[in-house]
Amino acid sequence: MGMYRYHPVKLFGFNIINLPLRIRRMKVLPALMKKISRIAAFLFVMFLALLAGIWCCNYWVISSTQKQLYNNAVILPFRRVGIVLGANKWWHGQENPFFKYRIEAAAALYKAGKVSRLIVSGDNHTSAYDEPMDMKKALVEQGVPDSCITLDYAGFRTFDSVLRCKEVFGQDSVTIISQGFQNQRAIFIANYYKMSAVAFDAGDVAGPATYFTAMREYLAKCKVVLDLYVLHTAPHFLGQKVKIQIMRAAAIIYTDYN
Repeated sequence: MGMYRYHPVKLFGFNIINLPLRIRRMKVLPALMKKISRIAAFLFVMFLALLAGIWCCNYWVISSTQKQLYNNAVILPFRRVGIVLGANKWWHGQENPFFKYRIEAAAALYKAGKVSRLIVSGDNHTSAYDEPMDMKKALVEQGVPDSCITLDYAGFRTFDSVLRCKEVFGQDSVTIISQGFQNQRAIFIANYYKMSAVAFDAGDVAGPATYFTAMREYLAKCKVVLDLYVLHTAPHFLGQKVKIQIMRAAAIIYTDYN
């Protein structure tokens, strides 16, 4: 045992194993540490590149759409059709404020003559979950005629809602109605598909619940850039074209909040 003296070896400050003195003399540990250092440096550089990519995507989406977003109905350009991006009506047993403010904004724009029809486009993946119908009922309660509301049951996400507005409902001149952070993505998508779109920012939501939404939005803006320019993503479902009758007032399109 005398020739195999054991000495503690530390890795990142922790004793991980006792190695024979002969192995230490072979300088295995310094070589291992050098490899670990190189891997750590590579991962750090990749992490910085990822952060830079996220920042660039967000900057591109926000800066290229800011002139098409409005929060004052008086100066909002007229569009015959309004797209209301969908959201779950309920949040932790209470009415979802994102849903509430979008409905109020859409109804106000209709009554102000800024849109002539509303198409509600949202998620209806099960019979128990029906965003478009919830939005329609809420709009009717706000005084929007039932005849001026068109339901889109396949607005599973913002990308689907915007593209279906053009390809299924035949509308490429629209007002998108949602919170500002989602309007930025929606307008970015509309611009890619050469649509004449503006957006109206519904009331924003404050509080702890919005922190997760804000973090999620950083990644969502990256995802939309990848969908359009790298992956060339197709919507989940298009289907047959639907003709919309434009009447005196507004056409609201409810789309998915995701």
